[in-house]
Parts: sequence; C-alpha cells; structure tokens
Amino acid sequence: MSIPPPTQGPEGPQDQPPGHAPLPQAPSTPYNPYAPPAQDPYAPPPQTPYGTAPQPPYGTQPQTPYAPYPQGPPPPPGLPSPYGPQPYQTWSQGYTPYNNPAPLNGMSVAALVLGILCCIPGVGLVLGLIALNQIKKRGERGRSMAAAGMVLSAFGLMVWVLGATGAATGFWDDVKDSARNNSSASPVKGECFDAPSGSLEGMAYDFDVVPCGGEHDGEVFAVVRMSGDSYPGDKKVTATADDRCYALQDSYAMDGWAVPDDVDIYYVTPTEQSWSLGDREITCVFGDTDAETSLPGGSLRNDATTLGPDQVAYLKAAHVLNAALDSAPDAQYVEDDLPGHKAWAGRVSAALTEQADLLDAHAWSGGSGKPVAALVKDLRAAQQEWAKAARASDADAFYAHYDKGAALIDPQKSVTARKALGLATTPPSYDGNGGGGDSRGGDTGLEV
Repeated sequence: MSIPPPTQGPEGPQDQPPGHAPLPQAPSTPYNPYAPPAQDPYAPPPQTPYGTAPQPPYGTQPQTPYAPYPQGPPPPPGLPSPYGPQPYQTWSQGYTPYNNPAPLNGMSVAALVLGILCCIPGVGLVLGLIALNQIKKRGERGRSMAAAGMVLSAFGLMVWVLGATGAATGFWDDVKDSARNNSSASPVKGECFDAPSGSLEGMAYDFDVVPCGGEHDGEVFAVVRMSGDSYPGDKKVTATADDRCYALQDSYAMDGWAVPDDVDIYYVTPTEQSWSLGDREITCVFGDTDAETSLPGGSLRNDATTLGPDQVAYLKAAHVLNAALDSAPDAQYVEDDLPGHKAWAGRVSAALTEQADLLDAHAWSGGSGKPVAALVKDLRAAQQEWAKAARASDADAFYAHYDKGAALIDPQKSVTARKALGLATTPPSYDGNGGGGDSRGGDTGLEV
C-alpha cells in the first residue's frame, strides 16, 4: 500500500494513521486580525438555555447581526454593485449642487407693464389672472409681478370709469391743488430757502425752506398769480414777472436804504409743463447779485409788521416820489426826447406835492417832527422847479430847472429826518448792477 504524504497543519506536518482517509484541508486565506476566530469542526455545538443552537451548514461562515464591510475594490462605473444599492448617488456629468431657478412667466411681466402704463387697464387685469393660473400649473416665477400688475390695472380701470362719468375731474383738481400748495416746492412770502443746486439761475423743481436767521440762497418777498387757460409763452411770463416783482419789492422792504447793495431780485416762473398742471404763480425772491452766493443771516423784511407807525408813514410818502422818478423816459439825453422828459418832470412835480401833503398830514411823535418839517420845505421848493422843467420850451431851459429841482431832493437832505425816525441813514449806491434796494433804479439816481 502506499503511504499518503504528510499533511501540513498549523503547527507543522502531522502523520496520518494508516488506513484513514486524508483529513480535509482548510483553504489558505490571508491573515486578518479582525476576522472572527475559526471554529473547530469537531467541537460540540454550543448550548443555549433552550437547547442546542442551530448550526450553519459545514463550510459556511457564521452570520452576525451586522454584516462586515465589504472588502475589495468597488465595481466599475456603470455596473451594479454586488453589495446592493448604495445610500447616496455621486455627482455625474451635468449635475450641480445648486438648482437652476424656475423660468419667469411672460404673462406676469406683460401684466405688470400694462398696469404701470395704465394705457389698457382691462387687458392688464386679464393677463394677470392668466399669469397666476399658468404659474400654478407650471411652477414658474412671477406671482408678485402678476399681482402688482392686477392691482395697478384695477386702479387704472377705476380711474377710467370715473373719468367716463365725469367724477375724475374733481379728483384730478384735488391732486393739482395739493401739488400747488406744497410749501416745500413753492416757498411763501416771508420764507427763506436754499436751492438744491445752490444757484438761483436755471431750472428748479424743489426748494428747501430754511430759517432766515442763517445763511440762505433766497428770501421770498411776493407771490404773483397769473390767469388764463393756455400758456402765454416764456416771454410773456418773464415780462410779467419783471414788472410785478420790481413793483412789489417796496411793499416788503419798505426802506430801500436798508437793503444791501449786493442784493438783487430774482423770480421763479411757471413753465409750460407746470402750467398744464395748474401752476400759475410767480415767486419774487431777494438773492445775492452773484446767483451762486448765499445771503447772510437775517431777514430783509421791513414793513408794517416790523416797523413803527411813524416809520411806515414816512416810507409810504417817500415811495410816491420814488415811483415817479423811476418813470423816466428811455432816452438818456433830453435832446433825444424833449416831450418825454417834460412829461416825466410833470409826474415828478405832482409826486412831490403828494409827498409833502402826506408828511404834513401825519402827527409825528418824539423829536422827528422838526426834521420832517424841514424836509417838507425842501420838497415844496423842489416841486416848483420840476413844474417849470415840465413847461420848458427847449432842452437848455429844461436842464436849468431840472438841476435845481434835483439838488433839492438829494438823498443826503433826508438823512436827518431818517435818523430821527430810526431808519437807515446810508443812501444806496446806484452802480448800474441792480443793487441798492431798487434794482431798476431811476436814471436820476435819486431816492428819498
């Protein structure tokens, strides 16, 4: 008989007894320190309180509640995993961690545009309803745009209906009145303001009202309201503003001597666009001769609200003469327009008579009576010379009486009376730049 070769066990070769079949060989596997210990196939089955535990078939590994982590490399891409479905999918080509936003619904955009324009309010409302229905079905964006378009379209439809019935007229008038009465856009008489651009020239849409005690760009001294349905044109509006503002400055700043020489007159006029909205106001403003320079602190107002009775009486009488002096003819030389100068001398003569009568009729208080009486004497003497100039036969005769009459109403002759009344005593300068309280200034340079 032959002897089989010895077997190699875990502790070295072992001899097999003769007549026995060779023992089964355990498969050779690499050493794994974390693998469970091998079981002896000849060991008795484990015992449990309920008897012998069922044994797996010979040659199989015992199962544990948790399966071991599968060893070996992962399967190639595209092949199913031998270990069952995996819990997470890896990113593949074309996948990004951020989802693309849902598309914007076009109907919602159209509804919003028509709602803002209010040109066809009914269509905007219908498009908004269609957009909401499409957004709900398709999951698109634009719900807020559709809702806003519907609200605006509904408002436009309501206005259109009211206009068709004639009820919108009063509503629109209220809107225009509210815009006209906005004090921030149109300062009223006595208010000071700053222009947003810092200049009193050019276009202006709004003004910031500020206290007159600090620096400011302008001070409103009068507001003139024009009339008419159609816009009269830029030239007409400007001419009206020029005439009315210069005529009204004395009612606000009665003492022209108290107005600094570097103060000029500006005005804010309506445009054709603002006229169509109901704007009819011309705002007359005091500002610096340099339109980009601010006025110092302090109001230029001196009228019945700030002056005493004697001061107001004197200034009212003085304004009569000043208005006549300002009506001089355009011709600078008498030879160029003798009739015009003679007519002007007649107006000055009449004004001197009226001024003297007003001063004589007032009961002066304190020590102002005597200097005012001396001034009246000079005024009446001047009146006679101006009356003779009005009857002059030629230019030489006119000049002779004009020179005497002008000397009698020289501004320096009124300084004593003004000082007694507490008024300004420095005559304004007439340098042709528009300053000195009377921006037009008479050609004679006289003002009492």
